[in-house]
Amino acid sequence: MTITAQTPGAASPFSTLPAALPKIDVHKLQGLQQDYLRQLATLWTPPPPDGNAAPLPDRRFADTAWTNNPVASLAVRAYLLNSQALLEMADAVEGDAKTRARIRFAVEQFSAACAPSNFLALNAEAQQKALETQGASIGQGVRNLINDLRQGHMQQTDETRFEVGRNVATTEGAVVYENEFFQLLEYRPLTPRVHQRPLLMVPPCINKYYILDLQPANSLVRHMVAQGHRTYMVSWRNPDEALARTTWDDYVGSGVIQAIATVRAITGADTINALGFCVGGTLLATALAVLAARGEKPVASATLLTTFLDFSDTGVLDLFIDEAAVRLRELQFAAGGLLPGRELASTFSFLRPNELVWNYVVGNYLKGETPPPFDLLYWNSDATNLPGPFYAWYLRNTYLENRLKQPGAVSVCGVPVDLSRIDIPVYLYGSREDHIVPVGNEGGGAYASTRILPGPKRFVMGASGHIAGVINPPAKKKRSYWVREDGALPENLSAWTAGATERPGSWWDDWTAWLEPLAGPRIPAPRAYGSAEFPPIEPAPGRYVQQKV
Repeated sequence: MTITAQTPGAASPFSTLPAALPKIDVHKLQGLQQDYLRQLATLWTPPPPDGNAAPLPDRRFADTAWTNNPVASLAVRAYLLNSQALLEMADAVEGDAKTRARIRFAVEQFSAACAPSNFLALNAEAQQKALETQGASIGQGVRNLINDLRQGHMQQTDETRFEVGRNVATTEGAVVYENEFFQLLEYRPLTPRVHQRPLLMVPPCINKYYILDLQPANSLVRHMVAQGHRTYMVSWRNPDEALARTTWDDYVGSGVIQAIATVRAITGADTINALGFCVGGTLLATALAVLAARGEKPVASATLLTTFLDFSDTGVLDLFIDEAAVRLRELQFAAGGLLPGRELASTFSFLRPNELVWNYVVGNYLKGETPPPFDLLYWNSDATNLPGPFYAWYLRNTYLENRLKQPGAVSVCGVPVDLSRIDIPVYLYGSREDHIVPVGNEGGGAYASTRILPGPKRFVMGASGHIAGVINPPAKKKRSYWVREDGALPENLSAWTAGATERPGSWWDDWTAWLEPLAGPRIPAPRAYGSAEFPPIEPAPGRYVQQKV
């Protein structure tokens, strides 16, 4: 996953705003004030005689306890009115687009934090539960809070229900190579014959690999193994002080390029197929450009899932990136260091505060509930650190200066990077509602890669967001995806969408159909892991994925 330069509790992203804040046109402000006062007067309108008040227009207050409690109902309606007024004022600010977006983001965070549902004294639903349980819910909420303080993060799921290697990351396999950066997993074939050309998966190093191997029913790894692909996975090490000085070059050279070479050596294949997810896709593309600059072409096809190559449209994450913020990180990590995983996790949660922060404050602490088990949220809470120099390089050369897409603008592993030299078939996937890697409505995002990579390309857009859109197994028969039947790739996403066809179900089937002819003929499946040069080290999922921050 991509990351931001600030987090709640760190230096404010608004520290770089000009000393004189932008103004609001006086006439527009007067109009907003008059409209606010008119709506404020309606708050005191008595409820209908039958007592059947209309439901409150926000799912945080959907329970009838809110409408049945006059004080709580008034508090909610006042809160919603004030929140809307603040957002309208933020939108009315006269200033550059980035400053206005930052102000709106700050208002949204403030509004989410001030919701009546977040306070026991105003939360009618929590109060009702406390009465029904004779105070037991409050006692359990206090215990939940103490437990979360001890473990250093707020539980978003019942973490006691999951264990890596027991009921997540369970596809059978073995570690067949390791260095200080990653372990290479080889998965046991599930078919008597496998495709000759193996498949290497490169997940983001900002999270654990097993988002691609959660449970058998929603594991992309198991799906590909069942399709007859001899599948390998990069399992990144969770960095500690030993990796505090490592860089983007290290992750490309000693990480992705080494993994490609090892898979080829084990299988004897001249070329392999490769998949990169999010930052893993950016690392994979960088590695392929480095290899191309060396005159090497060991990868026959690439798949990039929700991946930035062009960082001109980074959505909400752009709010946190400017010269001052990036320079601060460069100074912070000039002598090495680690960006803590909890800081990353907090940042991503506050991008969707109502769903990923305050929802759990209310449920865990005010109502004393244990969140339901959800494998994806367990993975989300399994945080990873990042080497500081890696992070600082990434911020400057991608988010801030967007140099990776410019031929020769950056050098990695001693050679200039030119993504236009990756002349192989590429499958590009973007999620329609992705707030981490926007699909590309403003010209950048996932779709922009169609203009950078020169080889044959297929672009597919899936429903939902950054993770749920990708992890969409066919058997679930959920969601949908869009394709261009004519294969056209016009200049921008809007033009592409205008001619796209929606298909029900999972894009996984479309991808496997695309990959089938690129995977080579079937050969007998190997009977053992690794090779004489690379014998098995330990069973999957290996030690690296077990390392905690």
